[in-house]
Amino acid sequence: MKGPIKIAIADMLISFLWVFCSSAFGLLTYFITTAAGVQTVPWASIVIITVVFFVFLSIFNIIGGFLGGASFDPAATTAFYAAGSGADTLISMALRFPAQAFGAVGGALAIMEAIPEQYKHMIEGPSVKVDTHTGAFAEGVLTFAITFIVLLIMLRGPQSEIFKTWFLSIVIVTLVTFGSAYTGPSMNPAFVSFALSIPIWYSTLNCV
Repeated sequence: MKGPIKIAIADMLISFLWVFCSSAFGLLTYFITTAAGVQTVPWASIVIITVVFFVFLSIFNIIGGFLGGASFDPAATTAFYAAGSGADTLISMALRFPAQAFGAVGGALAIMEAIPEQYKHMIEGPSVKVDTHTGAFAEGVLTFAITFIVLLIMLRGPQSEIFKTWFLSIVIVTLVTFGSAYTGPSMNPAFVSFALSIPIWYSTLNCV
């Protein structure tokens, strides 16, 4: 772990990169399913986006390690801190949260500038598709579930980083699929913070 300021800067950078890349997951899945001619196969898009997520998550794990333990997810950062895992302090946590949010905002703005106009409809922000109380309850349950399972996999799961990343990918895609019926994939506080500022979001399975 680097000093608090350095790790916060690293968090900002990796959050920028993650939001920029993950915004295209749905679009990339659409291109792959179209190229493979499996658009009509019910399970194809789920499998493909899980593999896409796994590949990118593996890459970002390497980038995060290279940056000294940088993270794009404040929920995970908080969970590991609460579990006593890692070297974070209250000061570093206070610096990392806004850094992750600012990085996410930057990545969202950048992808909206880079994405072709005809595909921008595939990038949408989280929106409450049910009543407010149901949406809030669903978010609470899904956030608790994903945090608990991530901790379980990382601290008590397989020793192999590849298997850990694969299990994480399956869990996250599954929960995002369930969550898309309520508010979309908004189980990451950093992503929610930028989505409140500008009406965009990374692609969901609904795009495909």
